[in-house]
Formats: sequence, C-alpha cells, structure tokens
Amino acid sequence: MFGAYYWNTAALLLVVMNPFTADNASSAETNRDTDGFDGWETFVPDHVPTPGPFLEGHAVLAGDDHAAFHRLTRALFEERGVYDATFGYNLARLNLDRRHPESGFRYAVDANEPSVLRAEFTPTTEFCPAADALIKGAFRAWNGLAHRHEYELVRVRVHPSHHQADALDASLERLEAQFRESGEVPRDSLERSPSSDRDGSGTETTEQSPF
Repeated sequence: MFGAYYWNTAALLLVVMNPFTADNASSAETNRDTDGFDGWETFVPDHVPTPGPFLEGHAVLAGDDHAAFHRLTRALFEERGVYDATFGYNLARLNLDRRHPESGFRYAVDANEPSVLRAEFTPTTEFCPAADALIKGAFRAWNGLAHRHEYELVRVRVHPSHHQADALDASLERLEAQFRESGEVPRDSLERSPSSDRDGSGTETTEQSPF
C-alpha cells in the first residue's frame, strides 16, 4: 500500500515538474477549461490588462480580433513551450485566468507600420522574476513562426508596472534590432528559469532554454 502511494505521488510530481511536455500540458489545460477561466472564443474586457503606454496611439485589438490572435498565440506558445512555470500552463492562458484580470497580453496594430503588431505583457506582480524568460520566449515564438500570422514583426514590451521594465525593454529592443537586421530570431543558449513569479523569493536554476 505504501509503495503504491509513493509511486503515485512520485508520478504526480513528475507531471507537475515537467510543464513543457505537450501531452501533460494539453491534459492540464483541458481540466481547467471550466474552472476559473474564460473561454478562448471570448473577449472579456474586465478580465484582460488595460493597454499601457506601448500601445497608446495604436489600434488596440479587442473583441473577436483580440480573441482570434490570442488563440493563435496559444498554438504558437504550445509549439515553442512558452509556459508559466508558476501556474503550470501555457502563458497565453494567463489572459483567461480570472484570478489575475490585470495580467497577460494586449495587442495593437502599429499606427505607422500596419505590418507590425505591438504586444505588451503585464505580469502578475511587479517583481515577477520570470518576466525576462517569458517575454523572450513570446518574442521568439511569434517571430520565429511568423509564417503562421499576417505580421512581419511582433514587437514585445513589458508594462512599466514591472520594477525592471526599462532593462527588460532594452533587451527586447536588442532582440528586435537583430531580427530586423538578419531576418532570423536570435537564440540564447541559456535562460534563467525561476521557480515562481509570485515574488522575488523564489530560487533560480540555470537550464537549457525551451524557447
């Protein structure tokens, strides 16, 4: 009896500690479809972040336009393994999580370059240590799989509520400049993978980037 309990517990931990496994991820997301999350087909203004300064003056996506691009985002993030390790789900699902109505992505078509989409990420906390890995993963997914959408470039920035927004945005600007110059998405060999984004107390380990 004890042996069976130990095996089941170990198996459960194995699933939790491997959020980048597609089969595990799909099963976990299916279980959450009706448990505190909005649907992928819907746009609930009260449950998504308020557009910040990076989107100001541009054509912010809303309604079906937002929902359609965000469903595509889910597919691209799934393919590239862009997961929130704290909550154990595809990062795109953060937009649907009713516990965090002011967190996730908002999008806008650039007013000067209609072939460019702007994406602004608002993390769940101003001290989210995972923000760097998440935004770089998002940038690489959108631009590395650009043939899957209508935009030549998806520019990514962090909402200024994050305490390191300036530094994070500077790193994104460098990625963007390299992508514009070479036409290829730069890859980092290593990423810092925090154990949690809820506060700054989580321990960090260096591991091969899934992005």
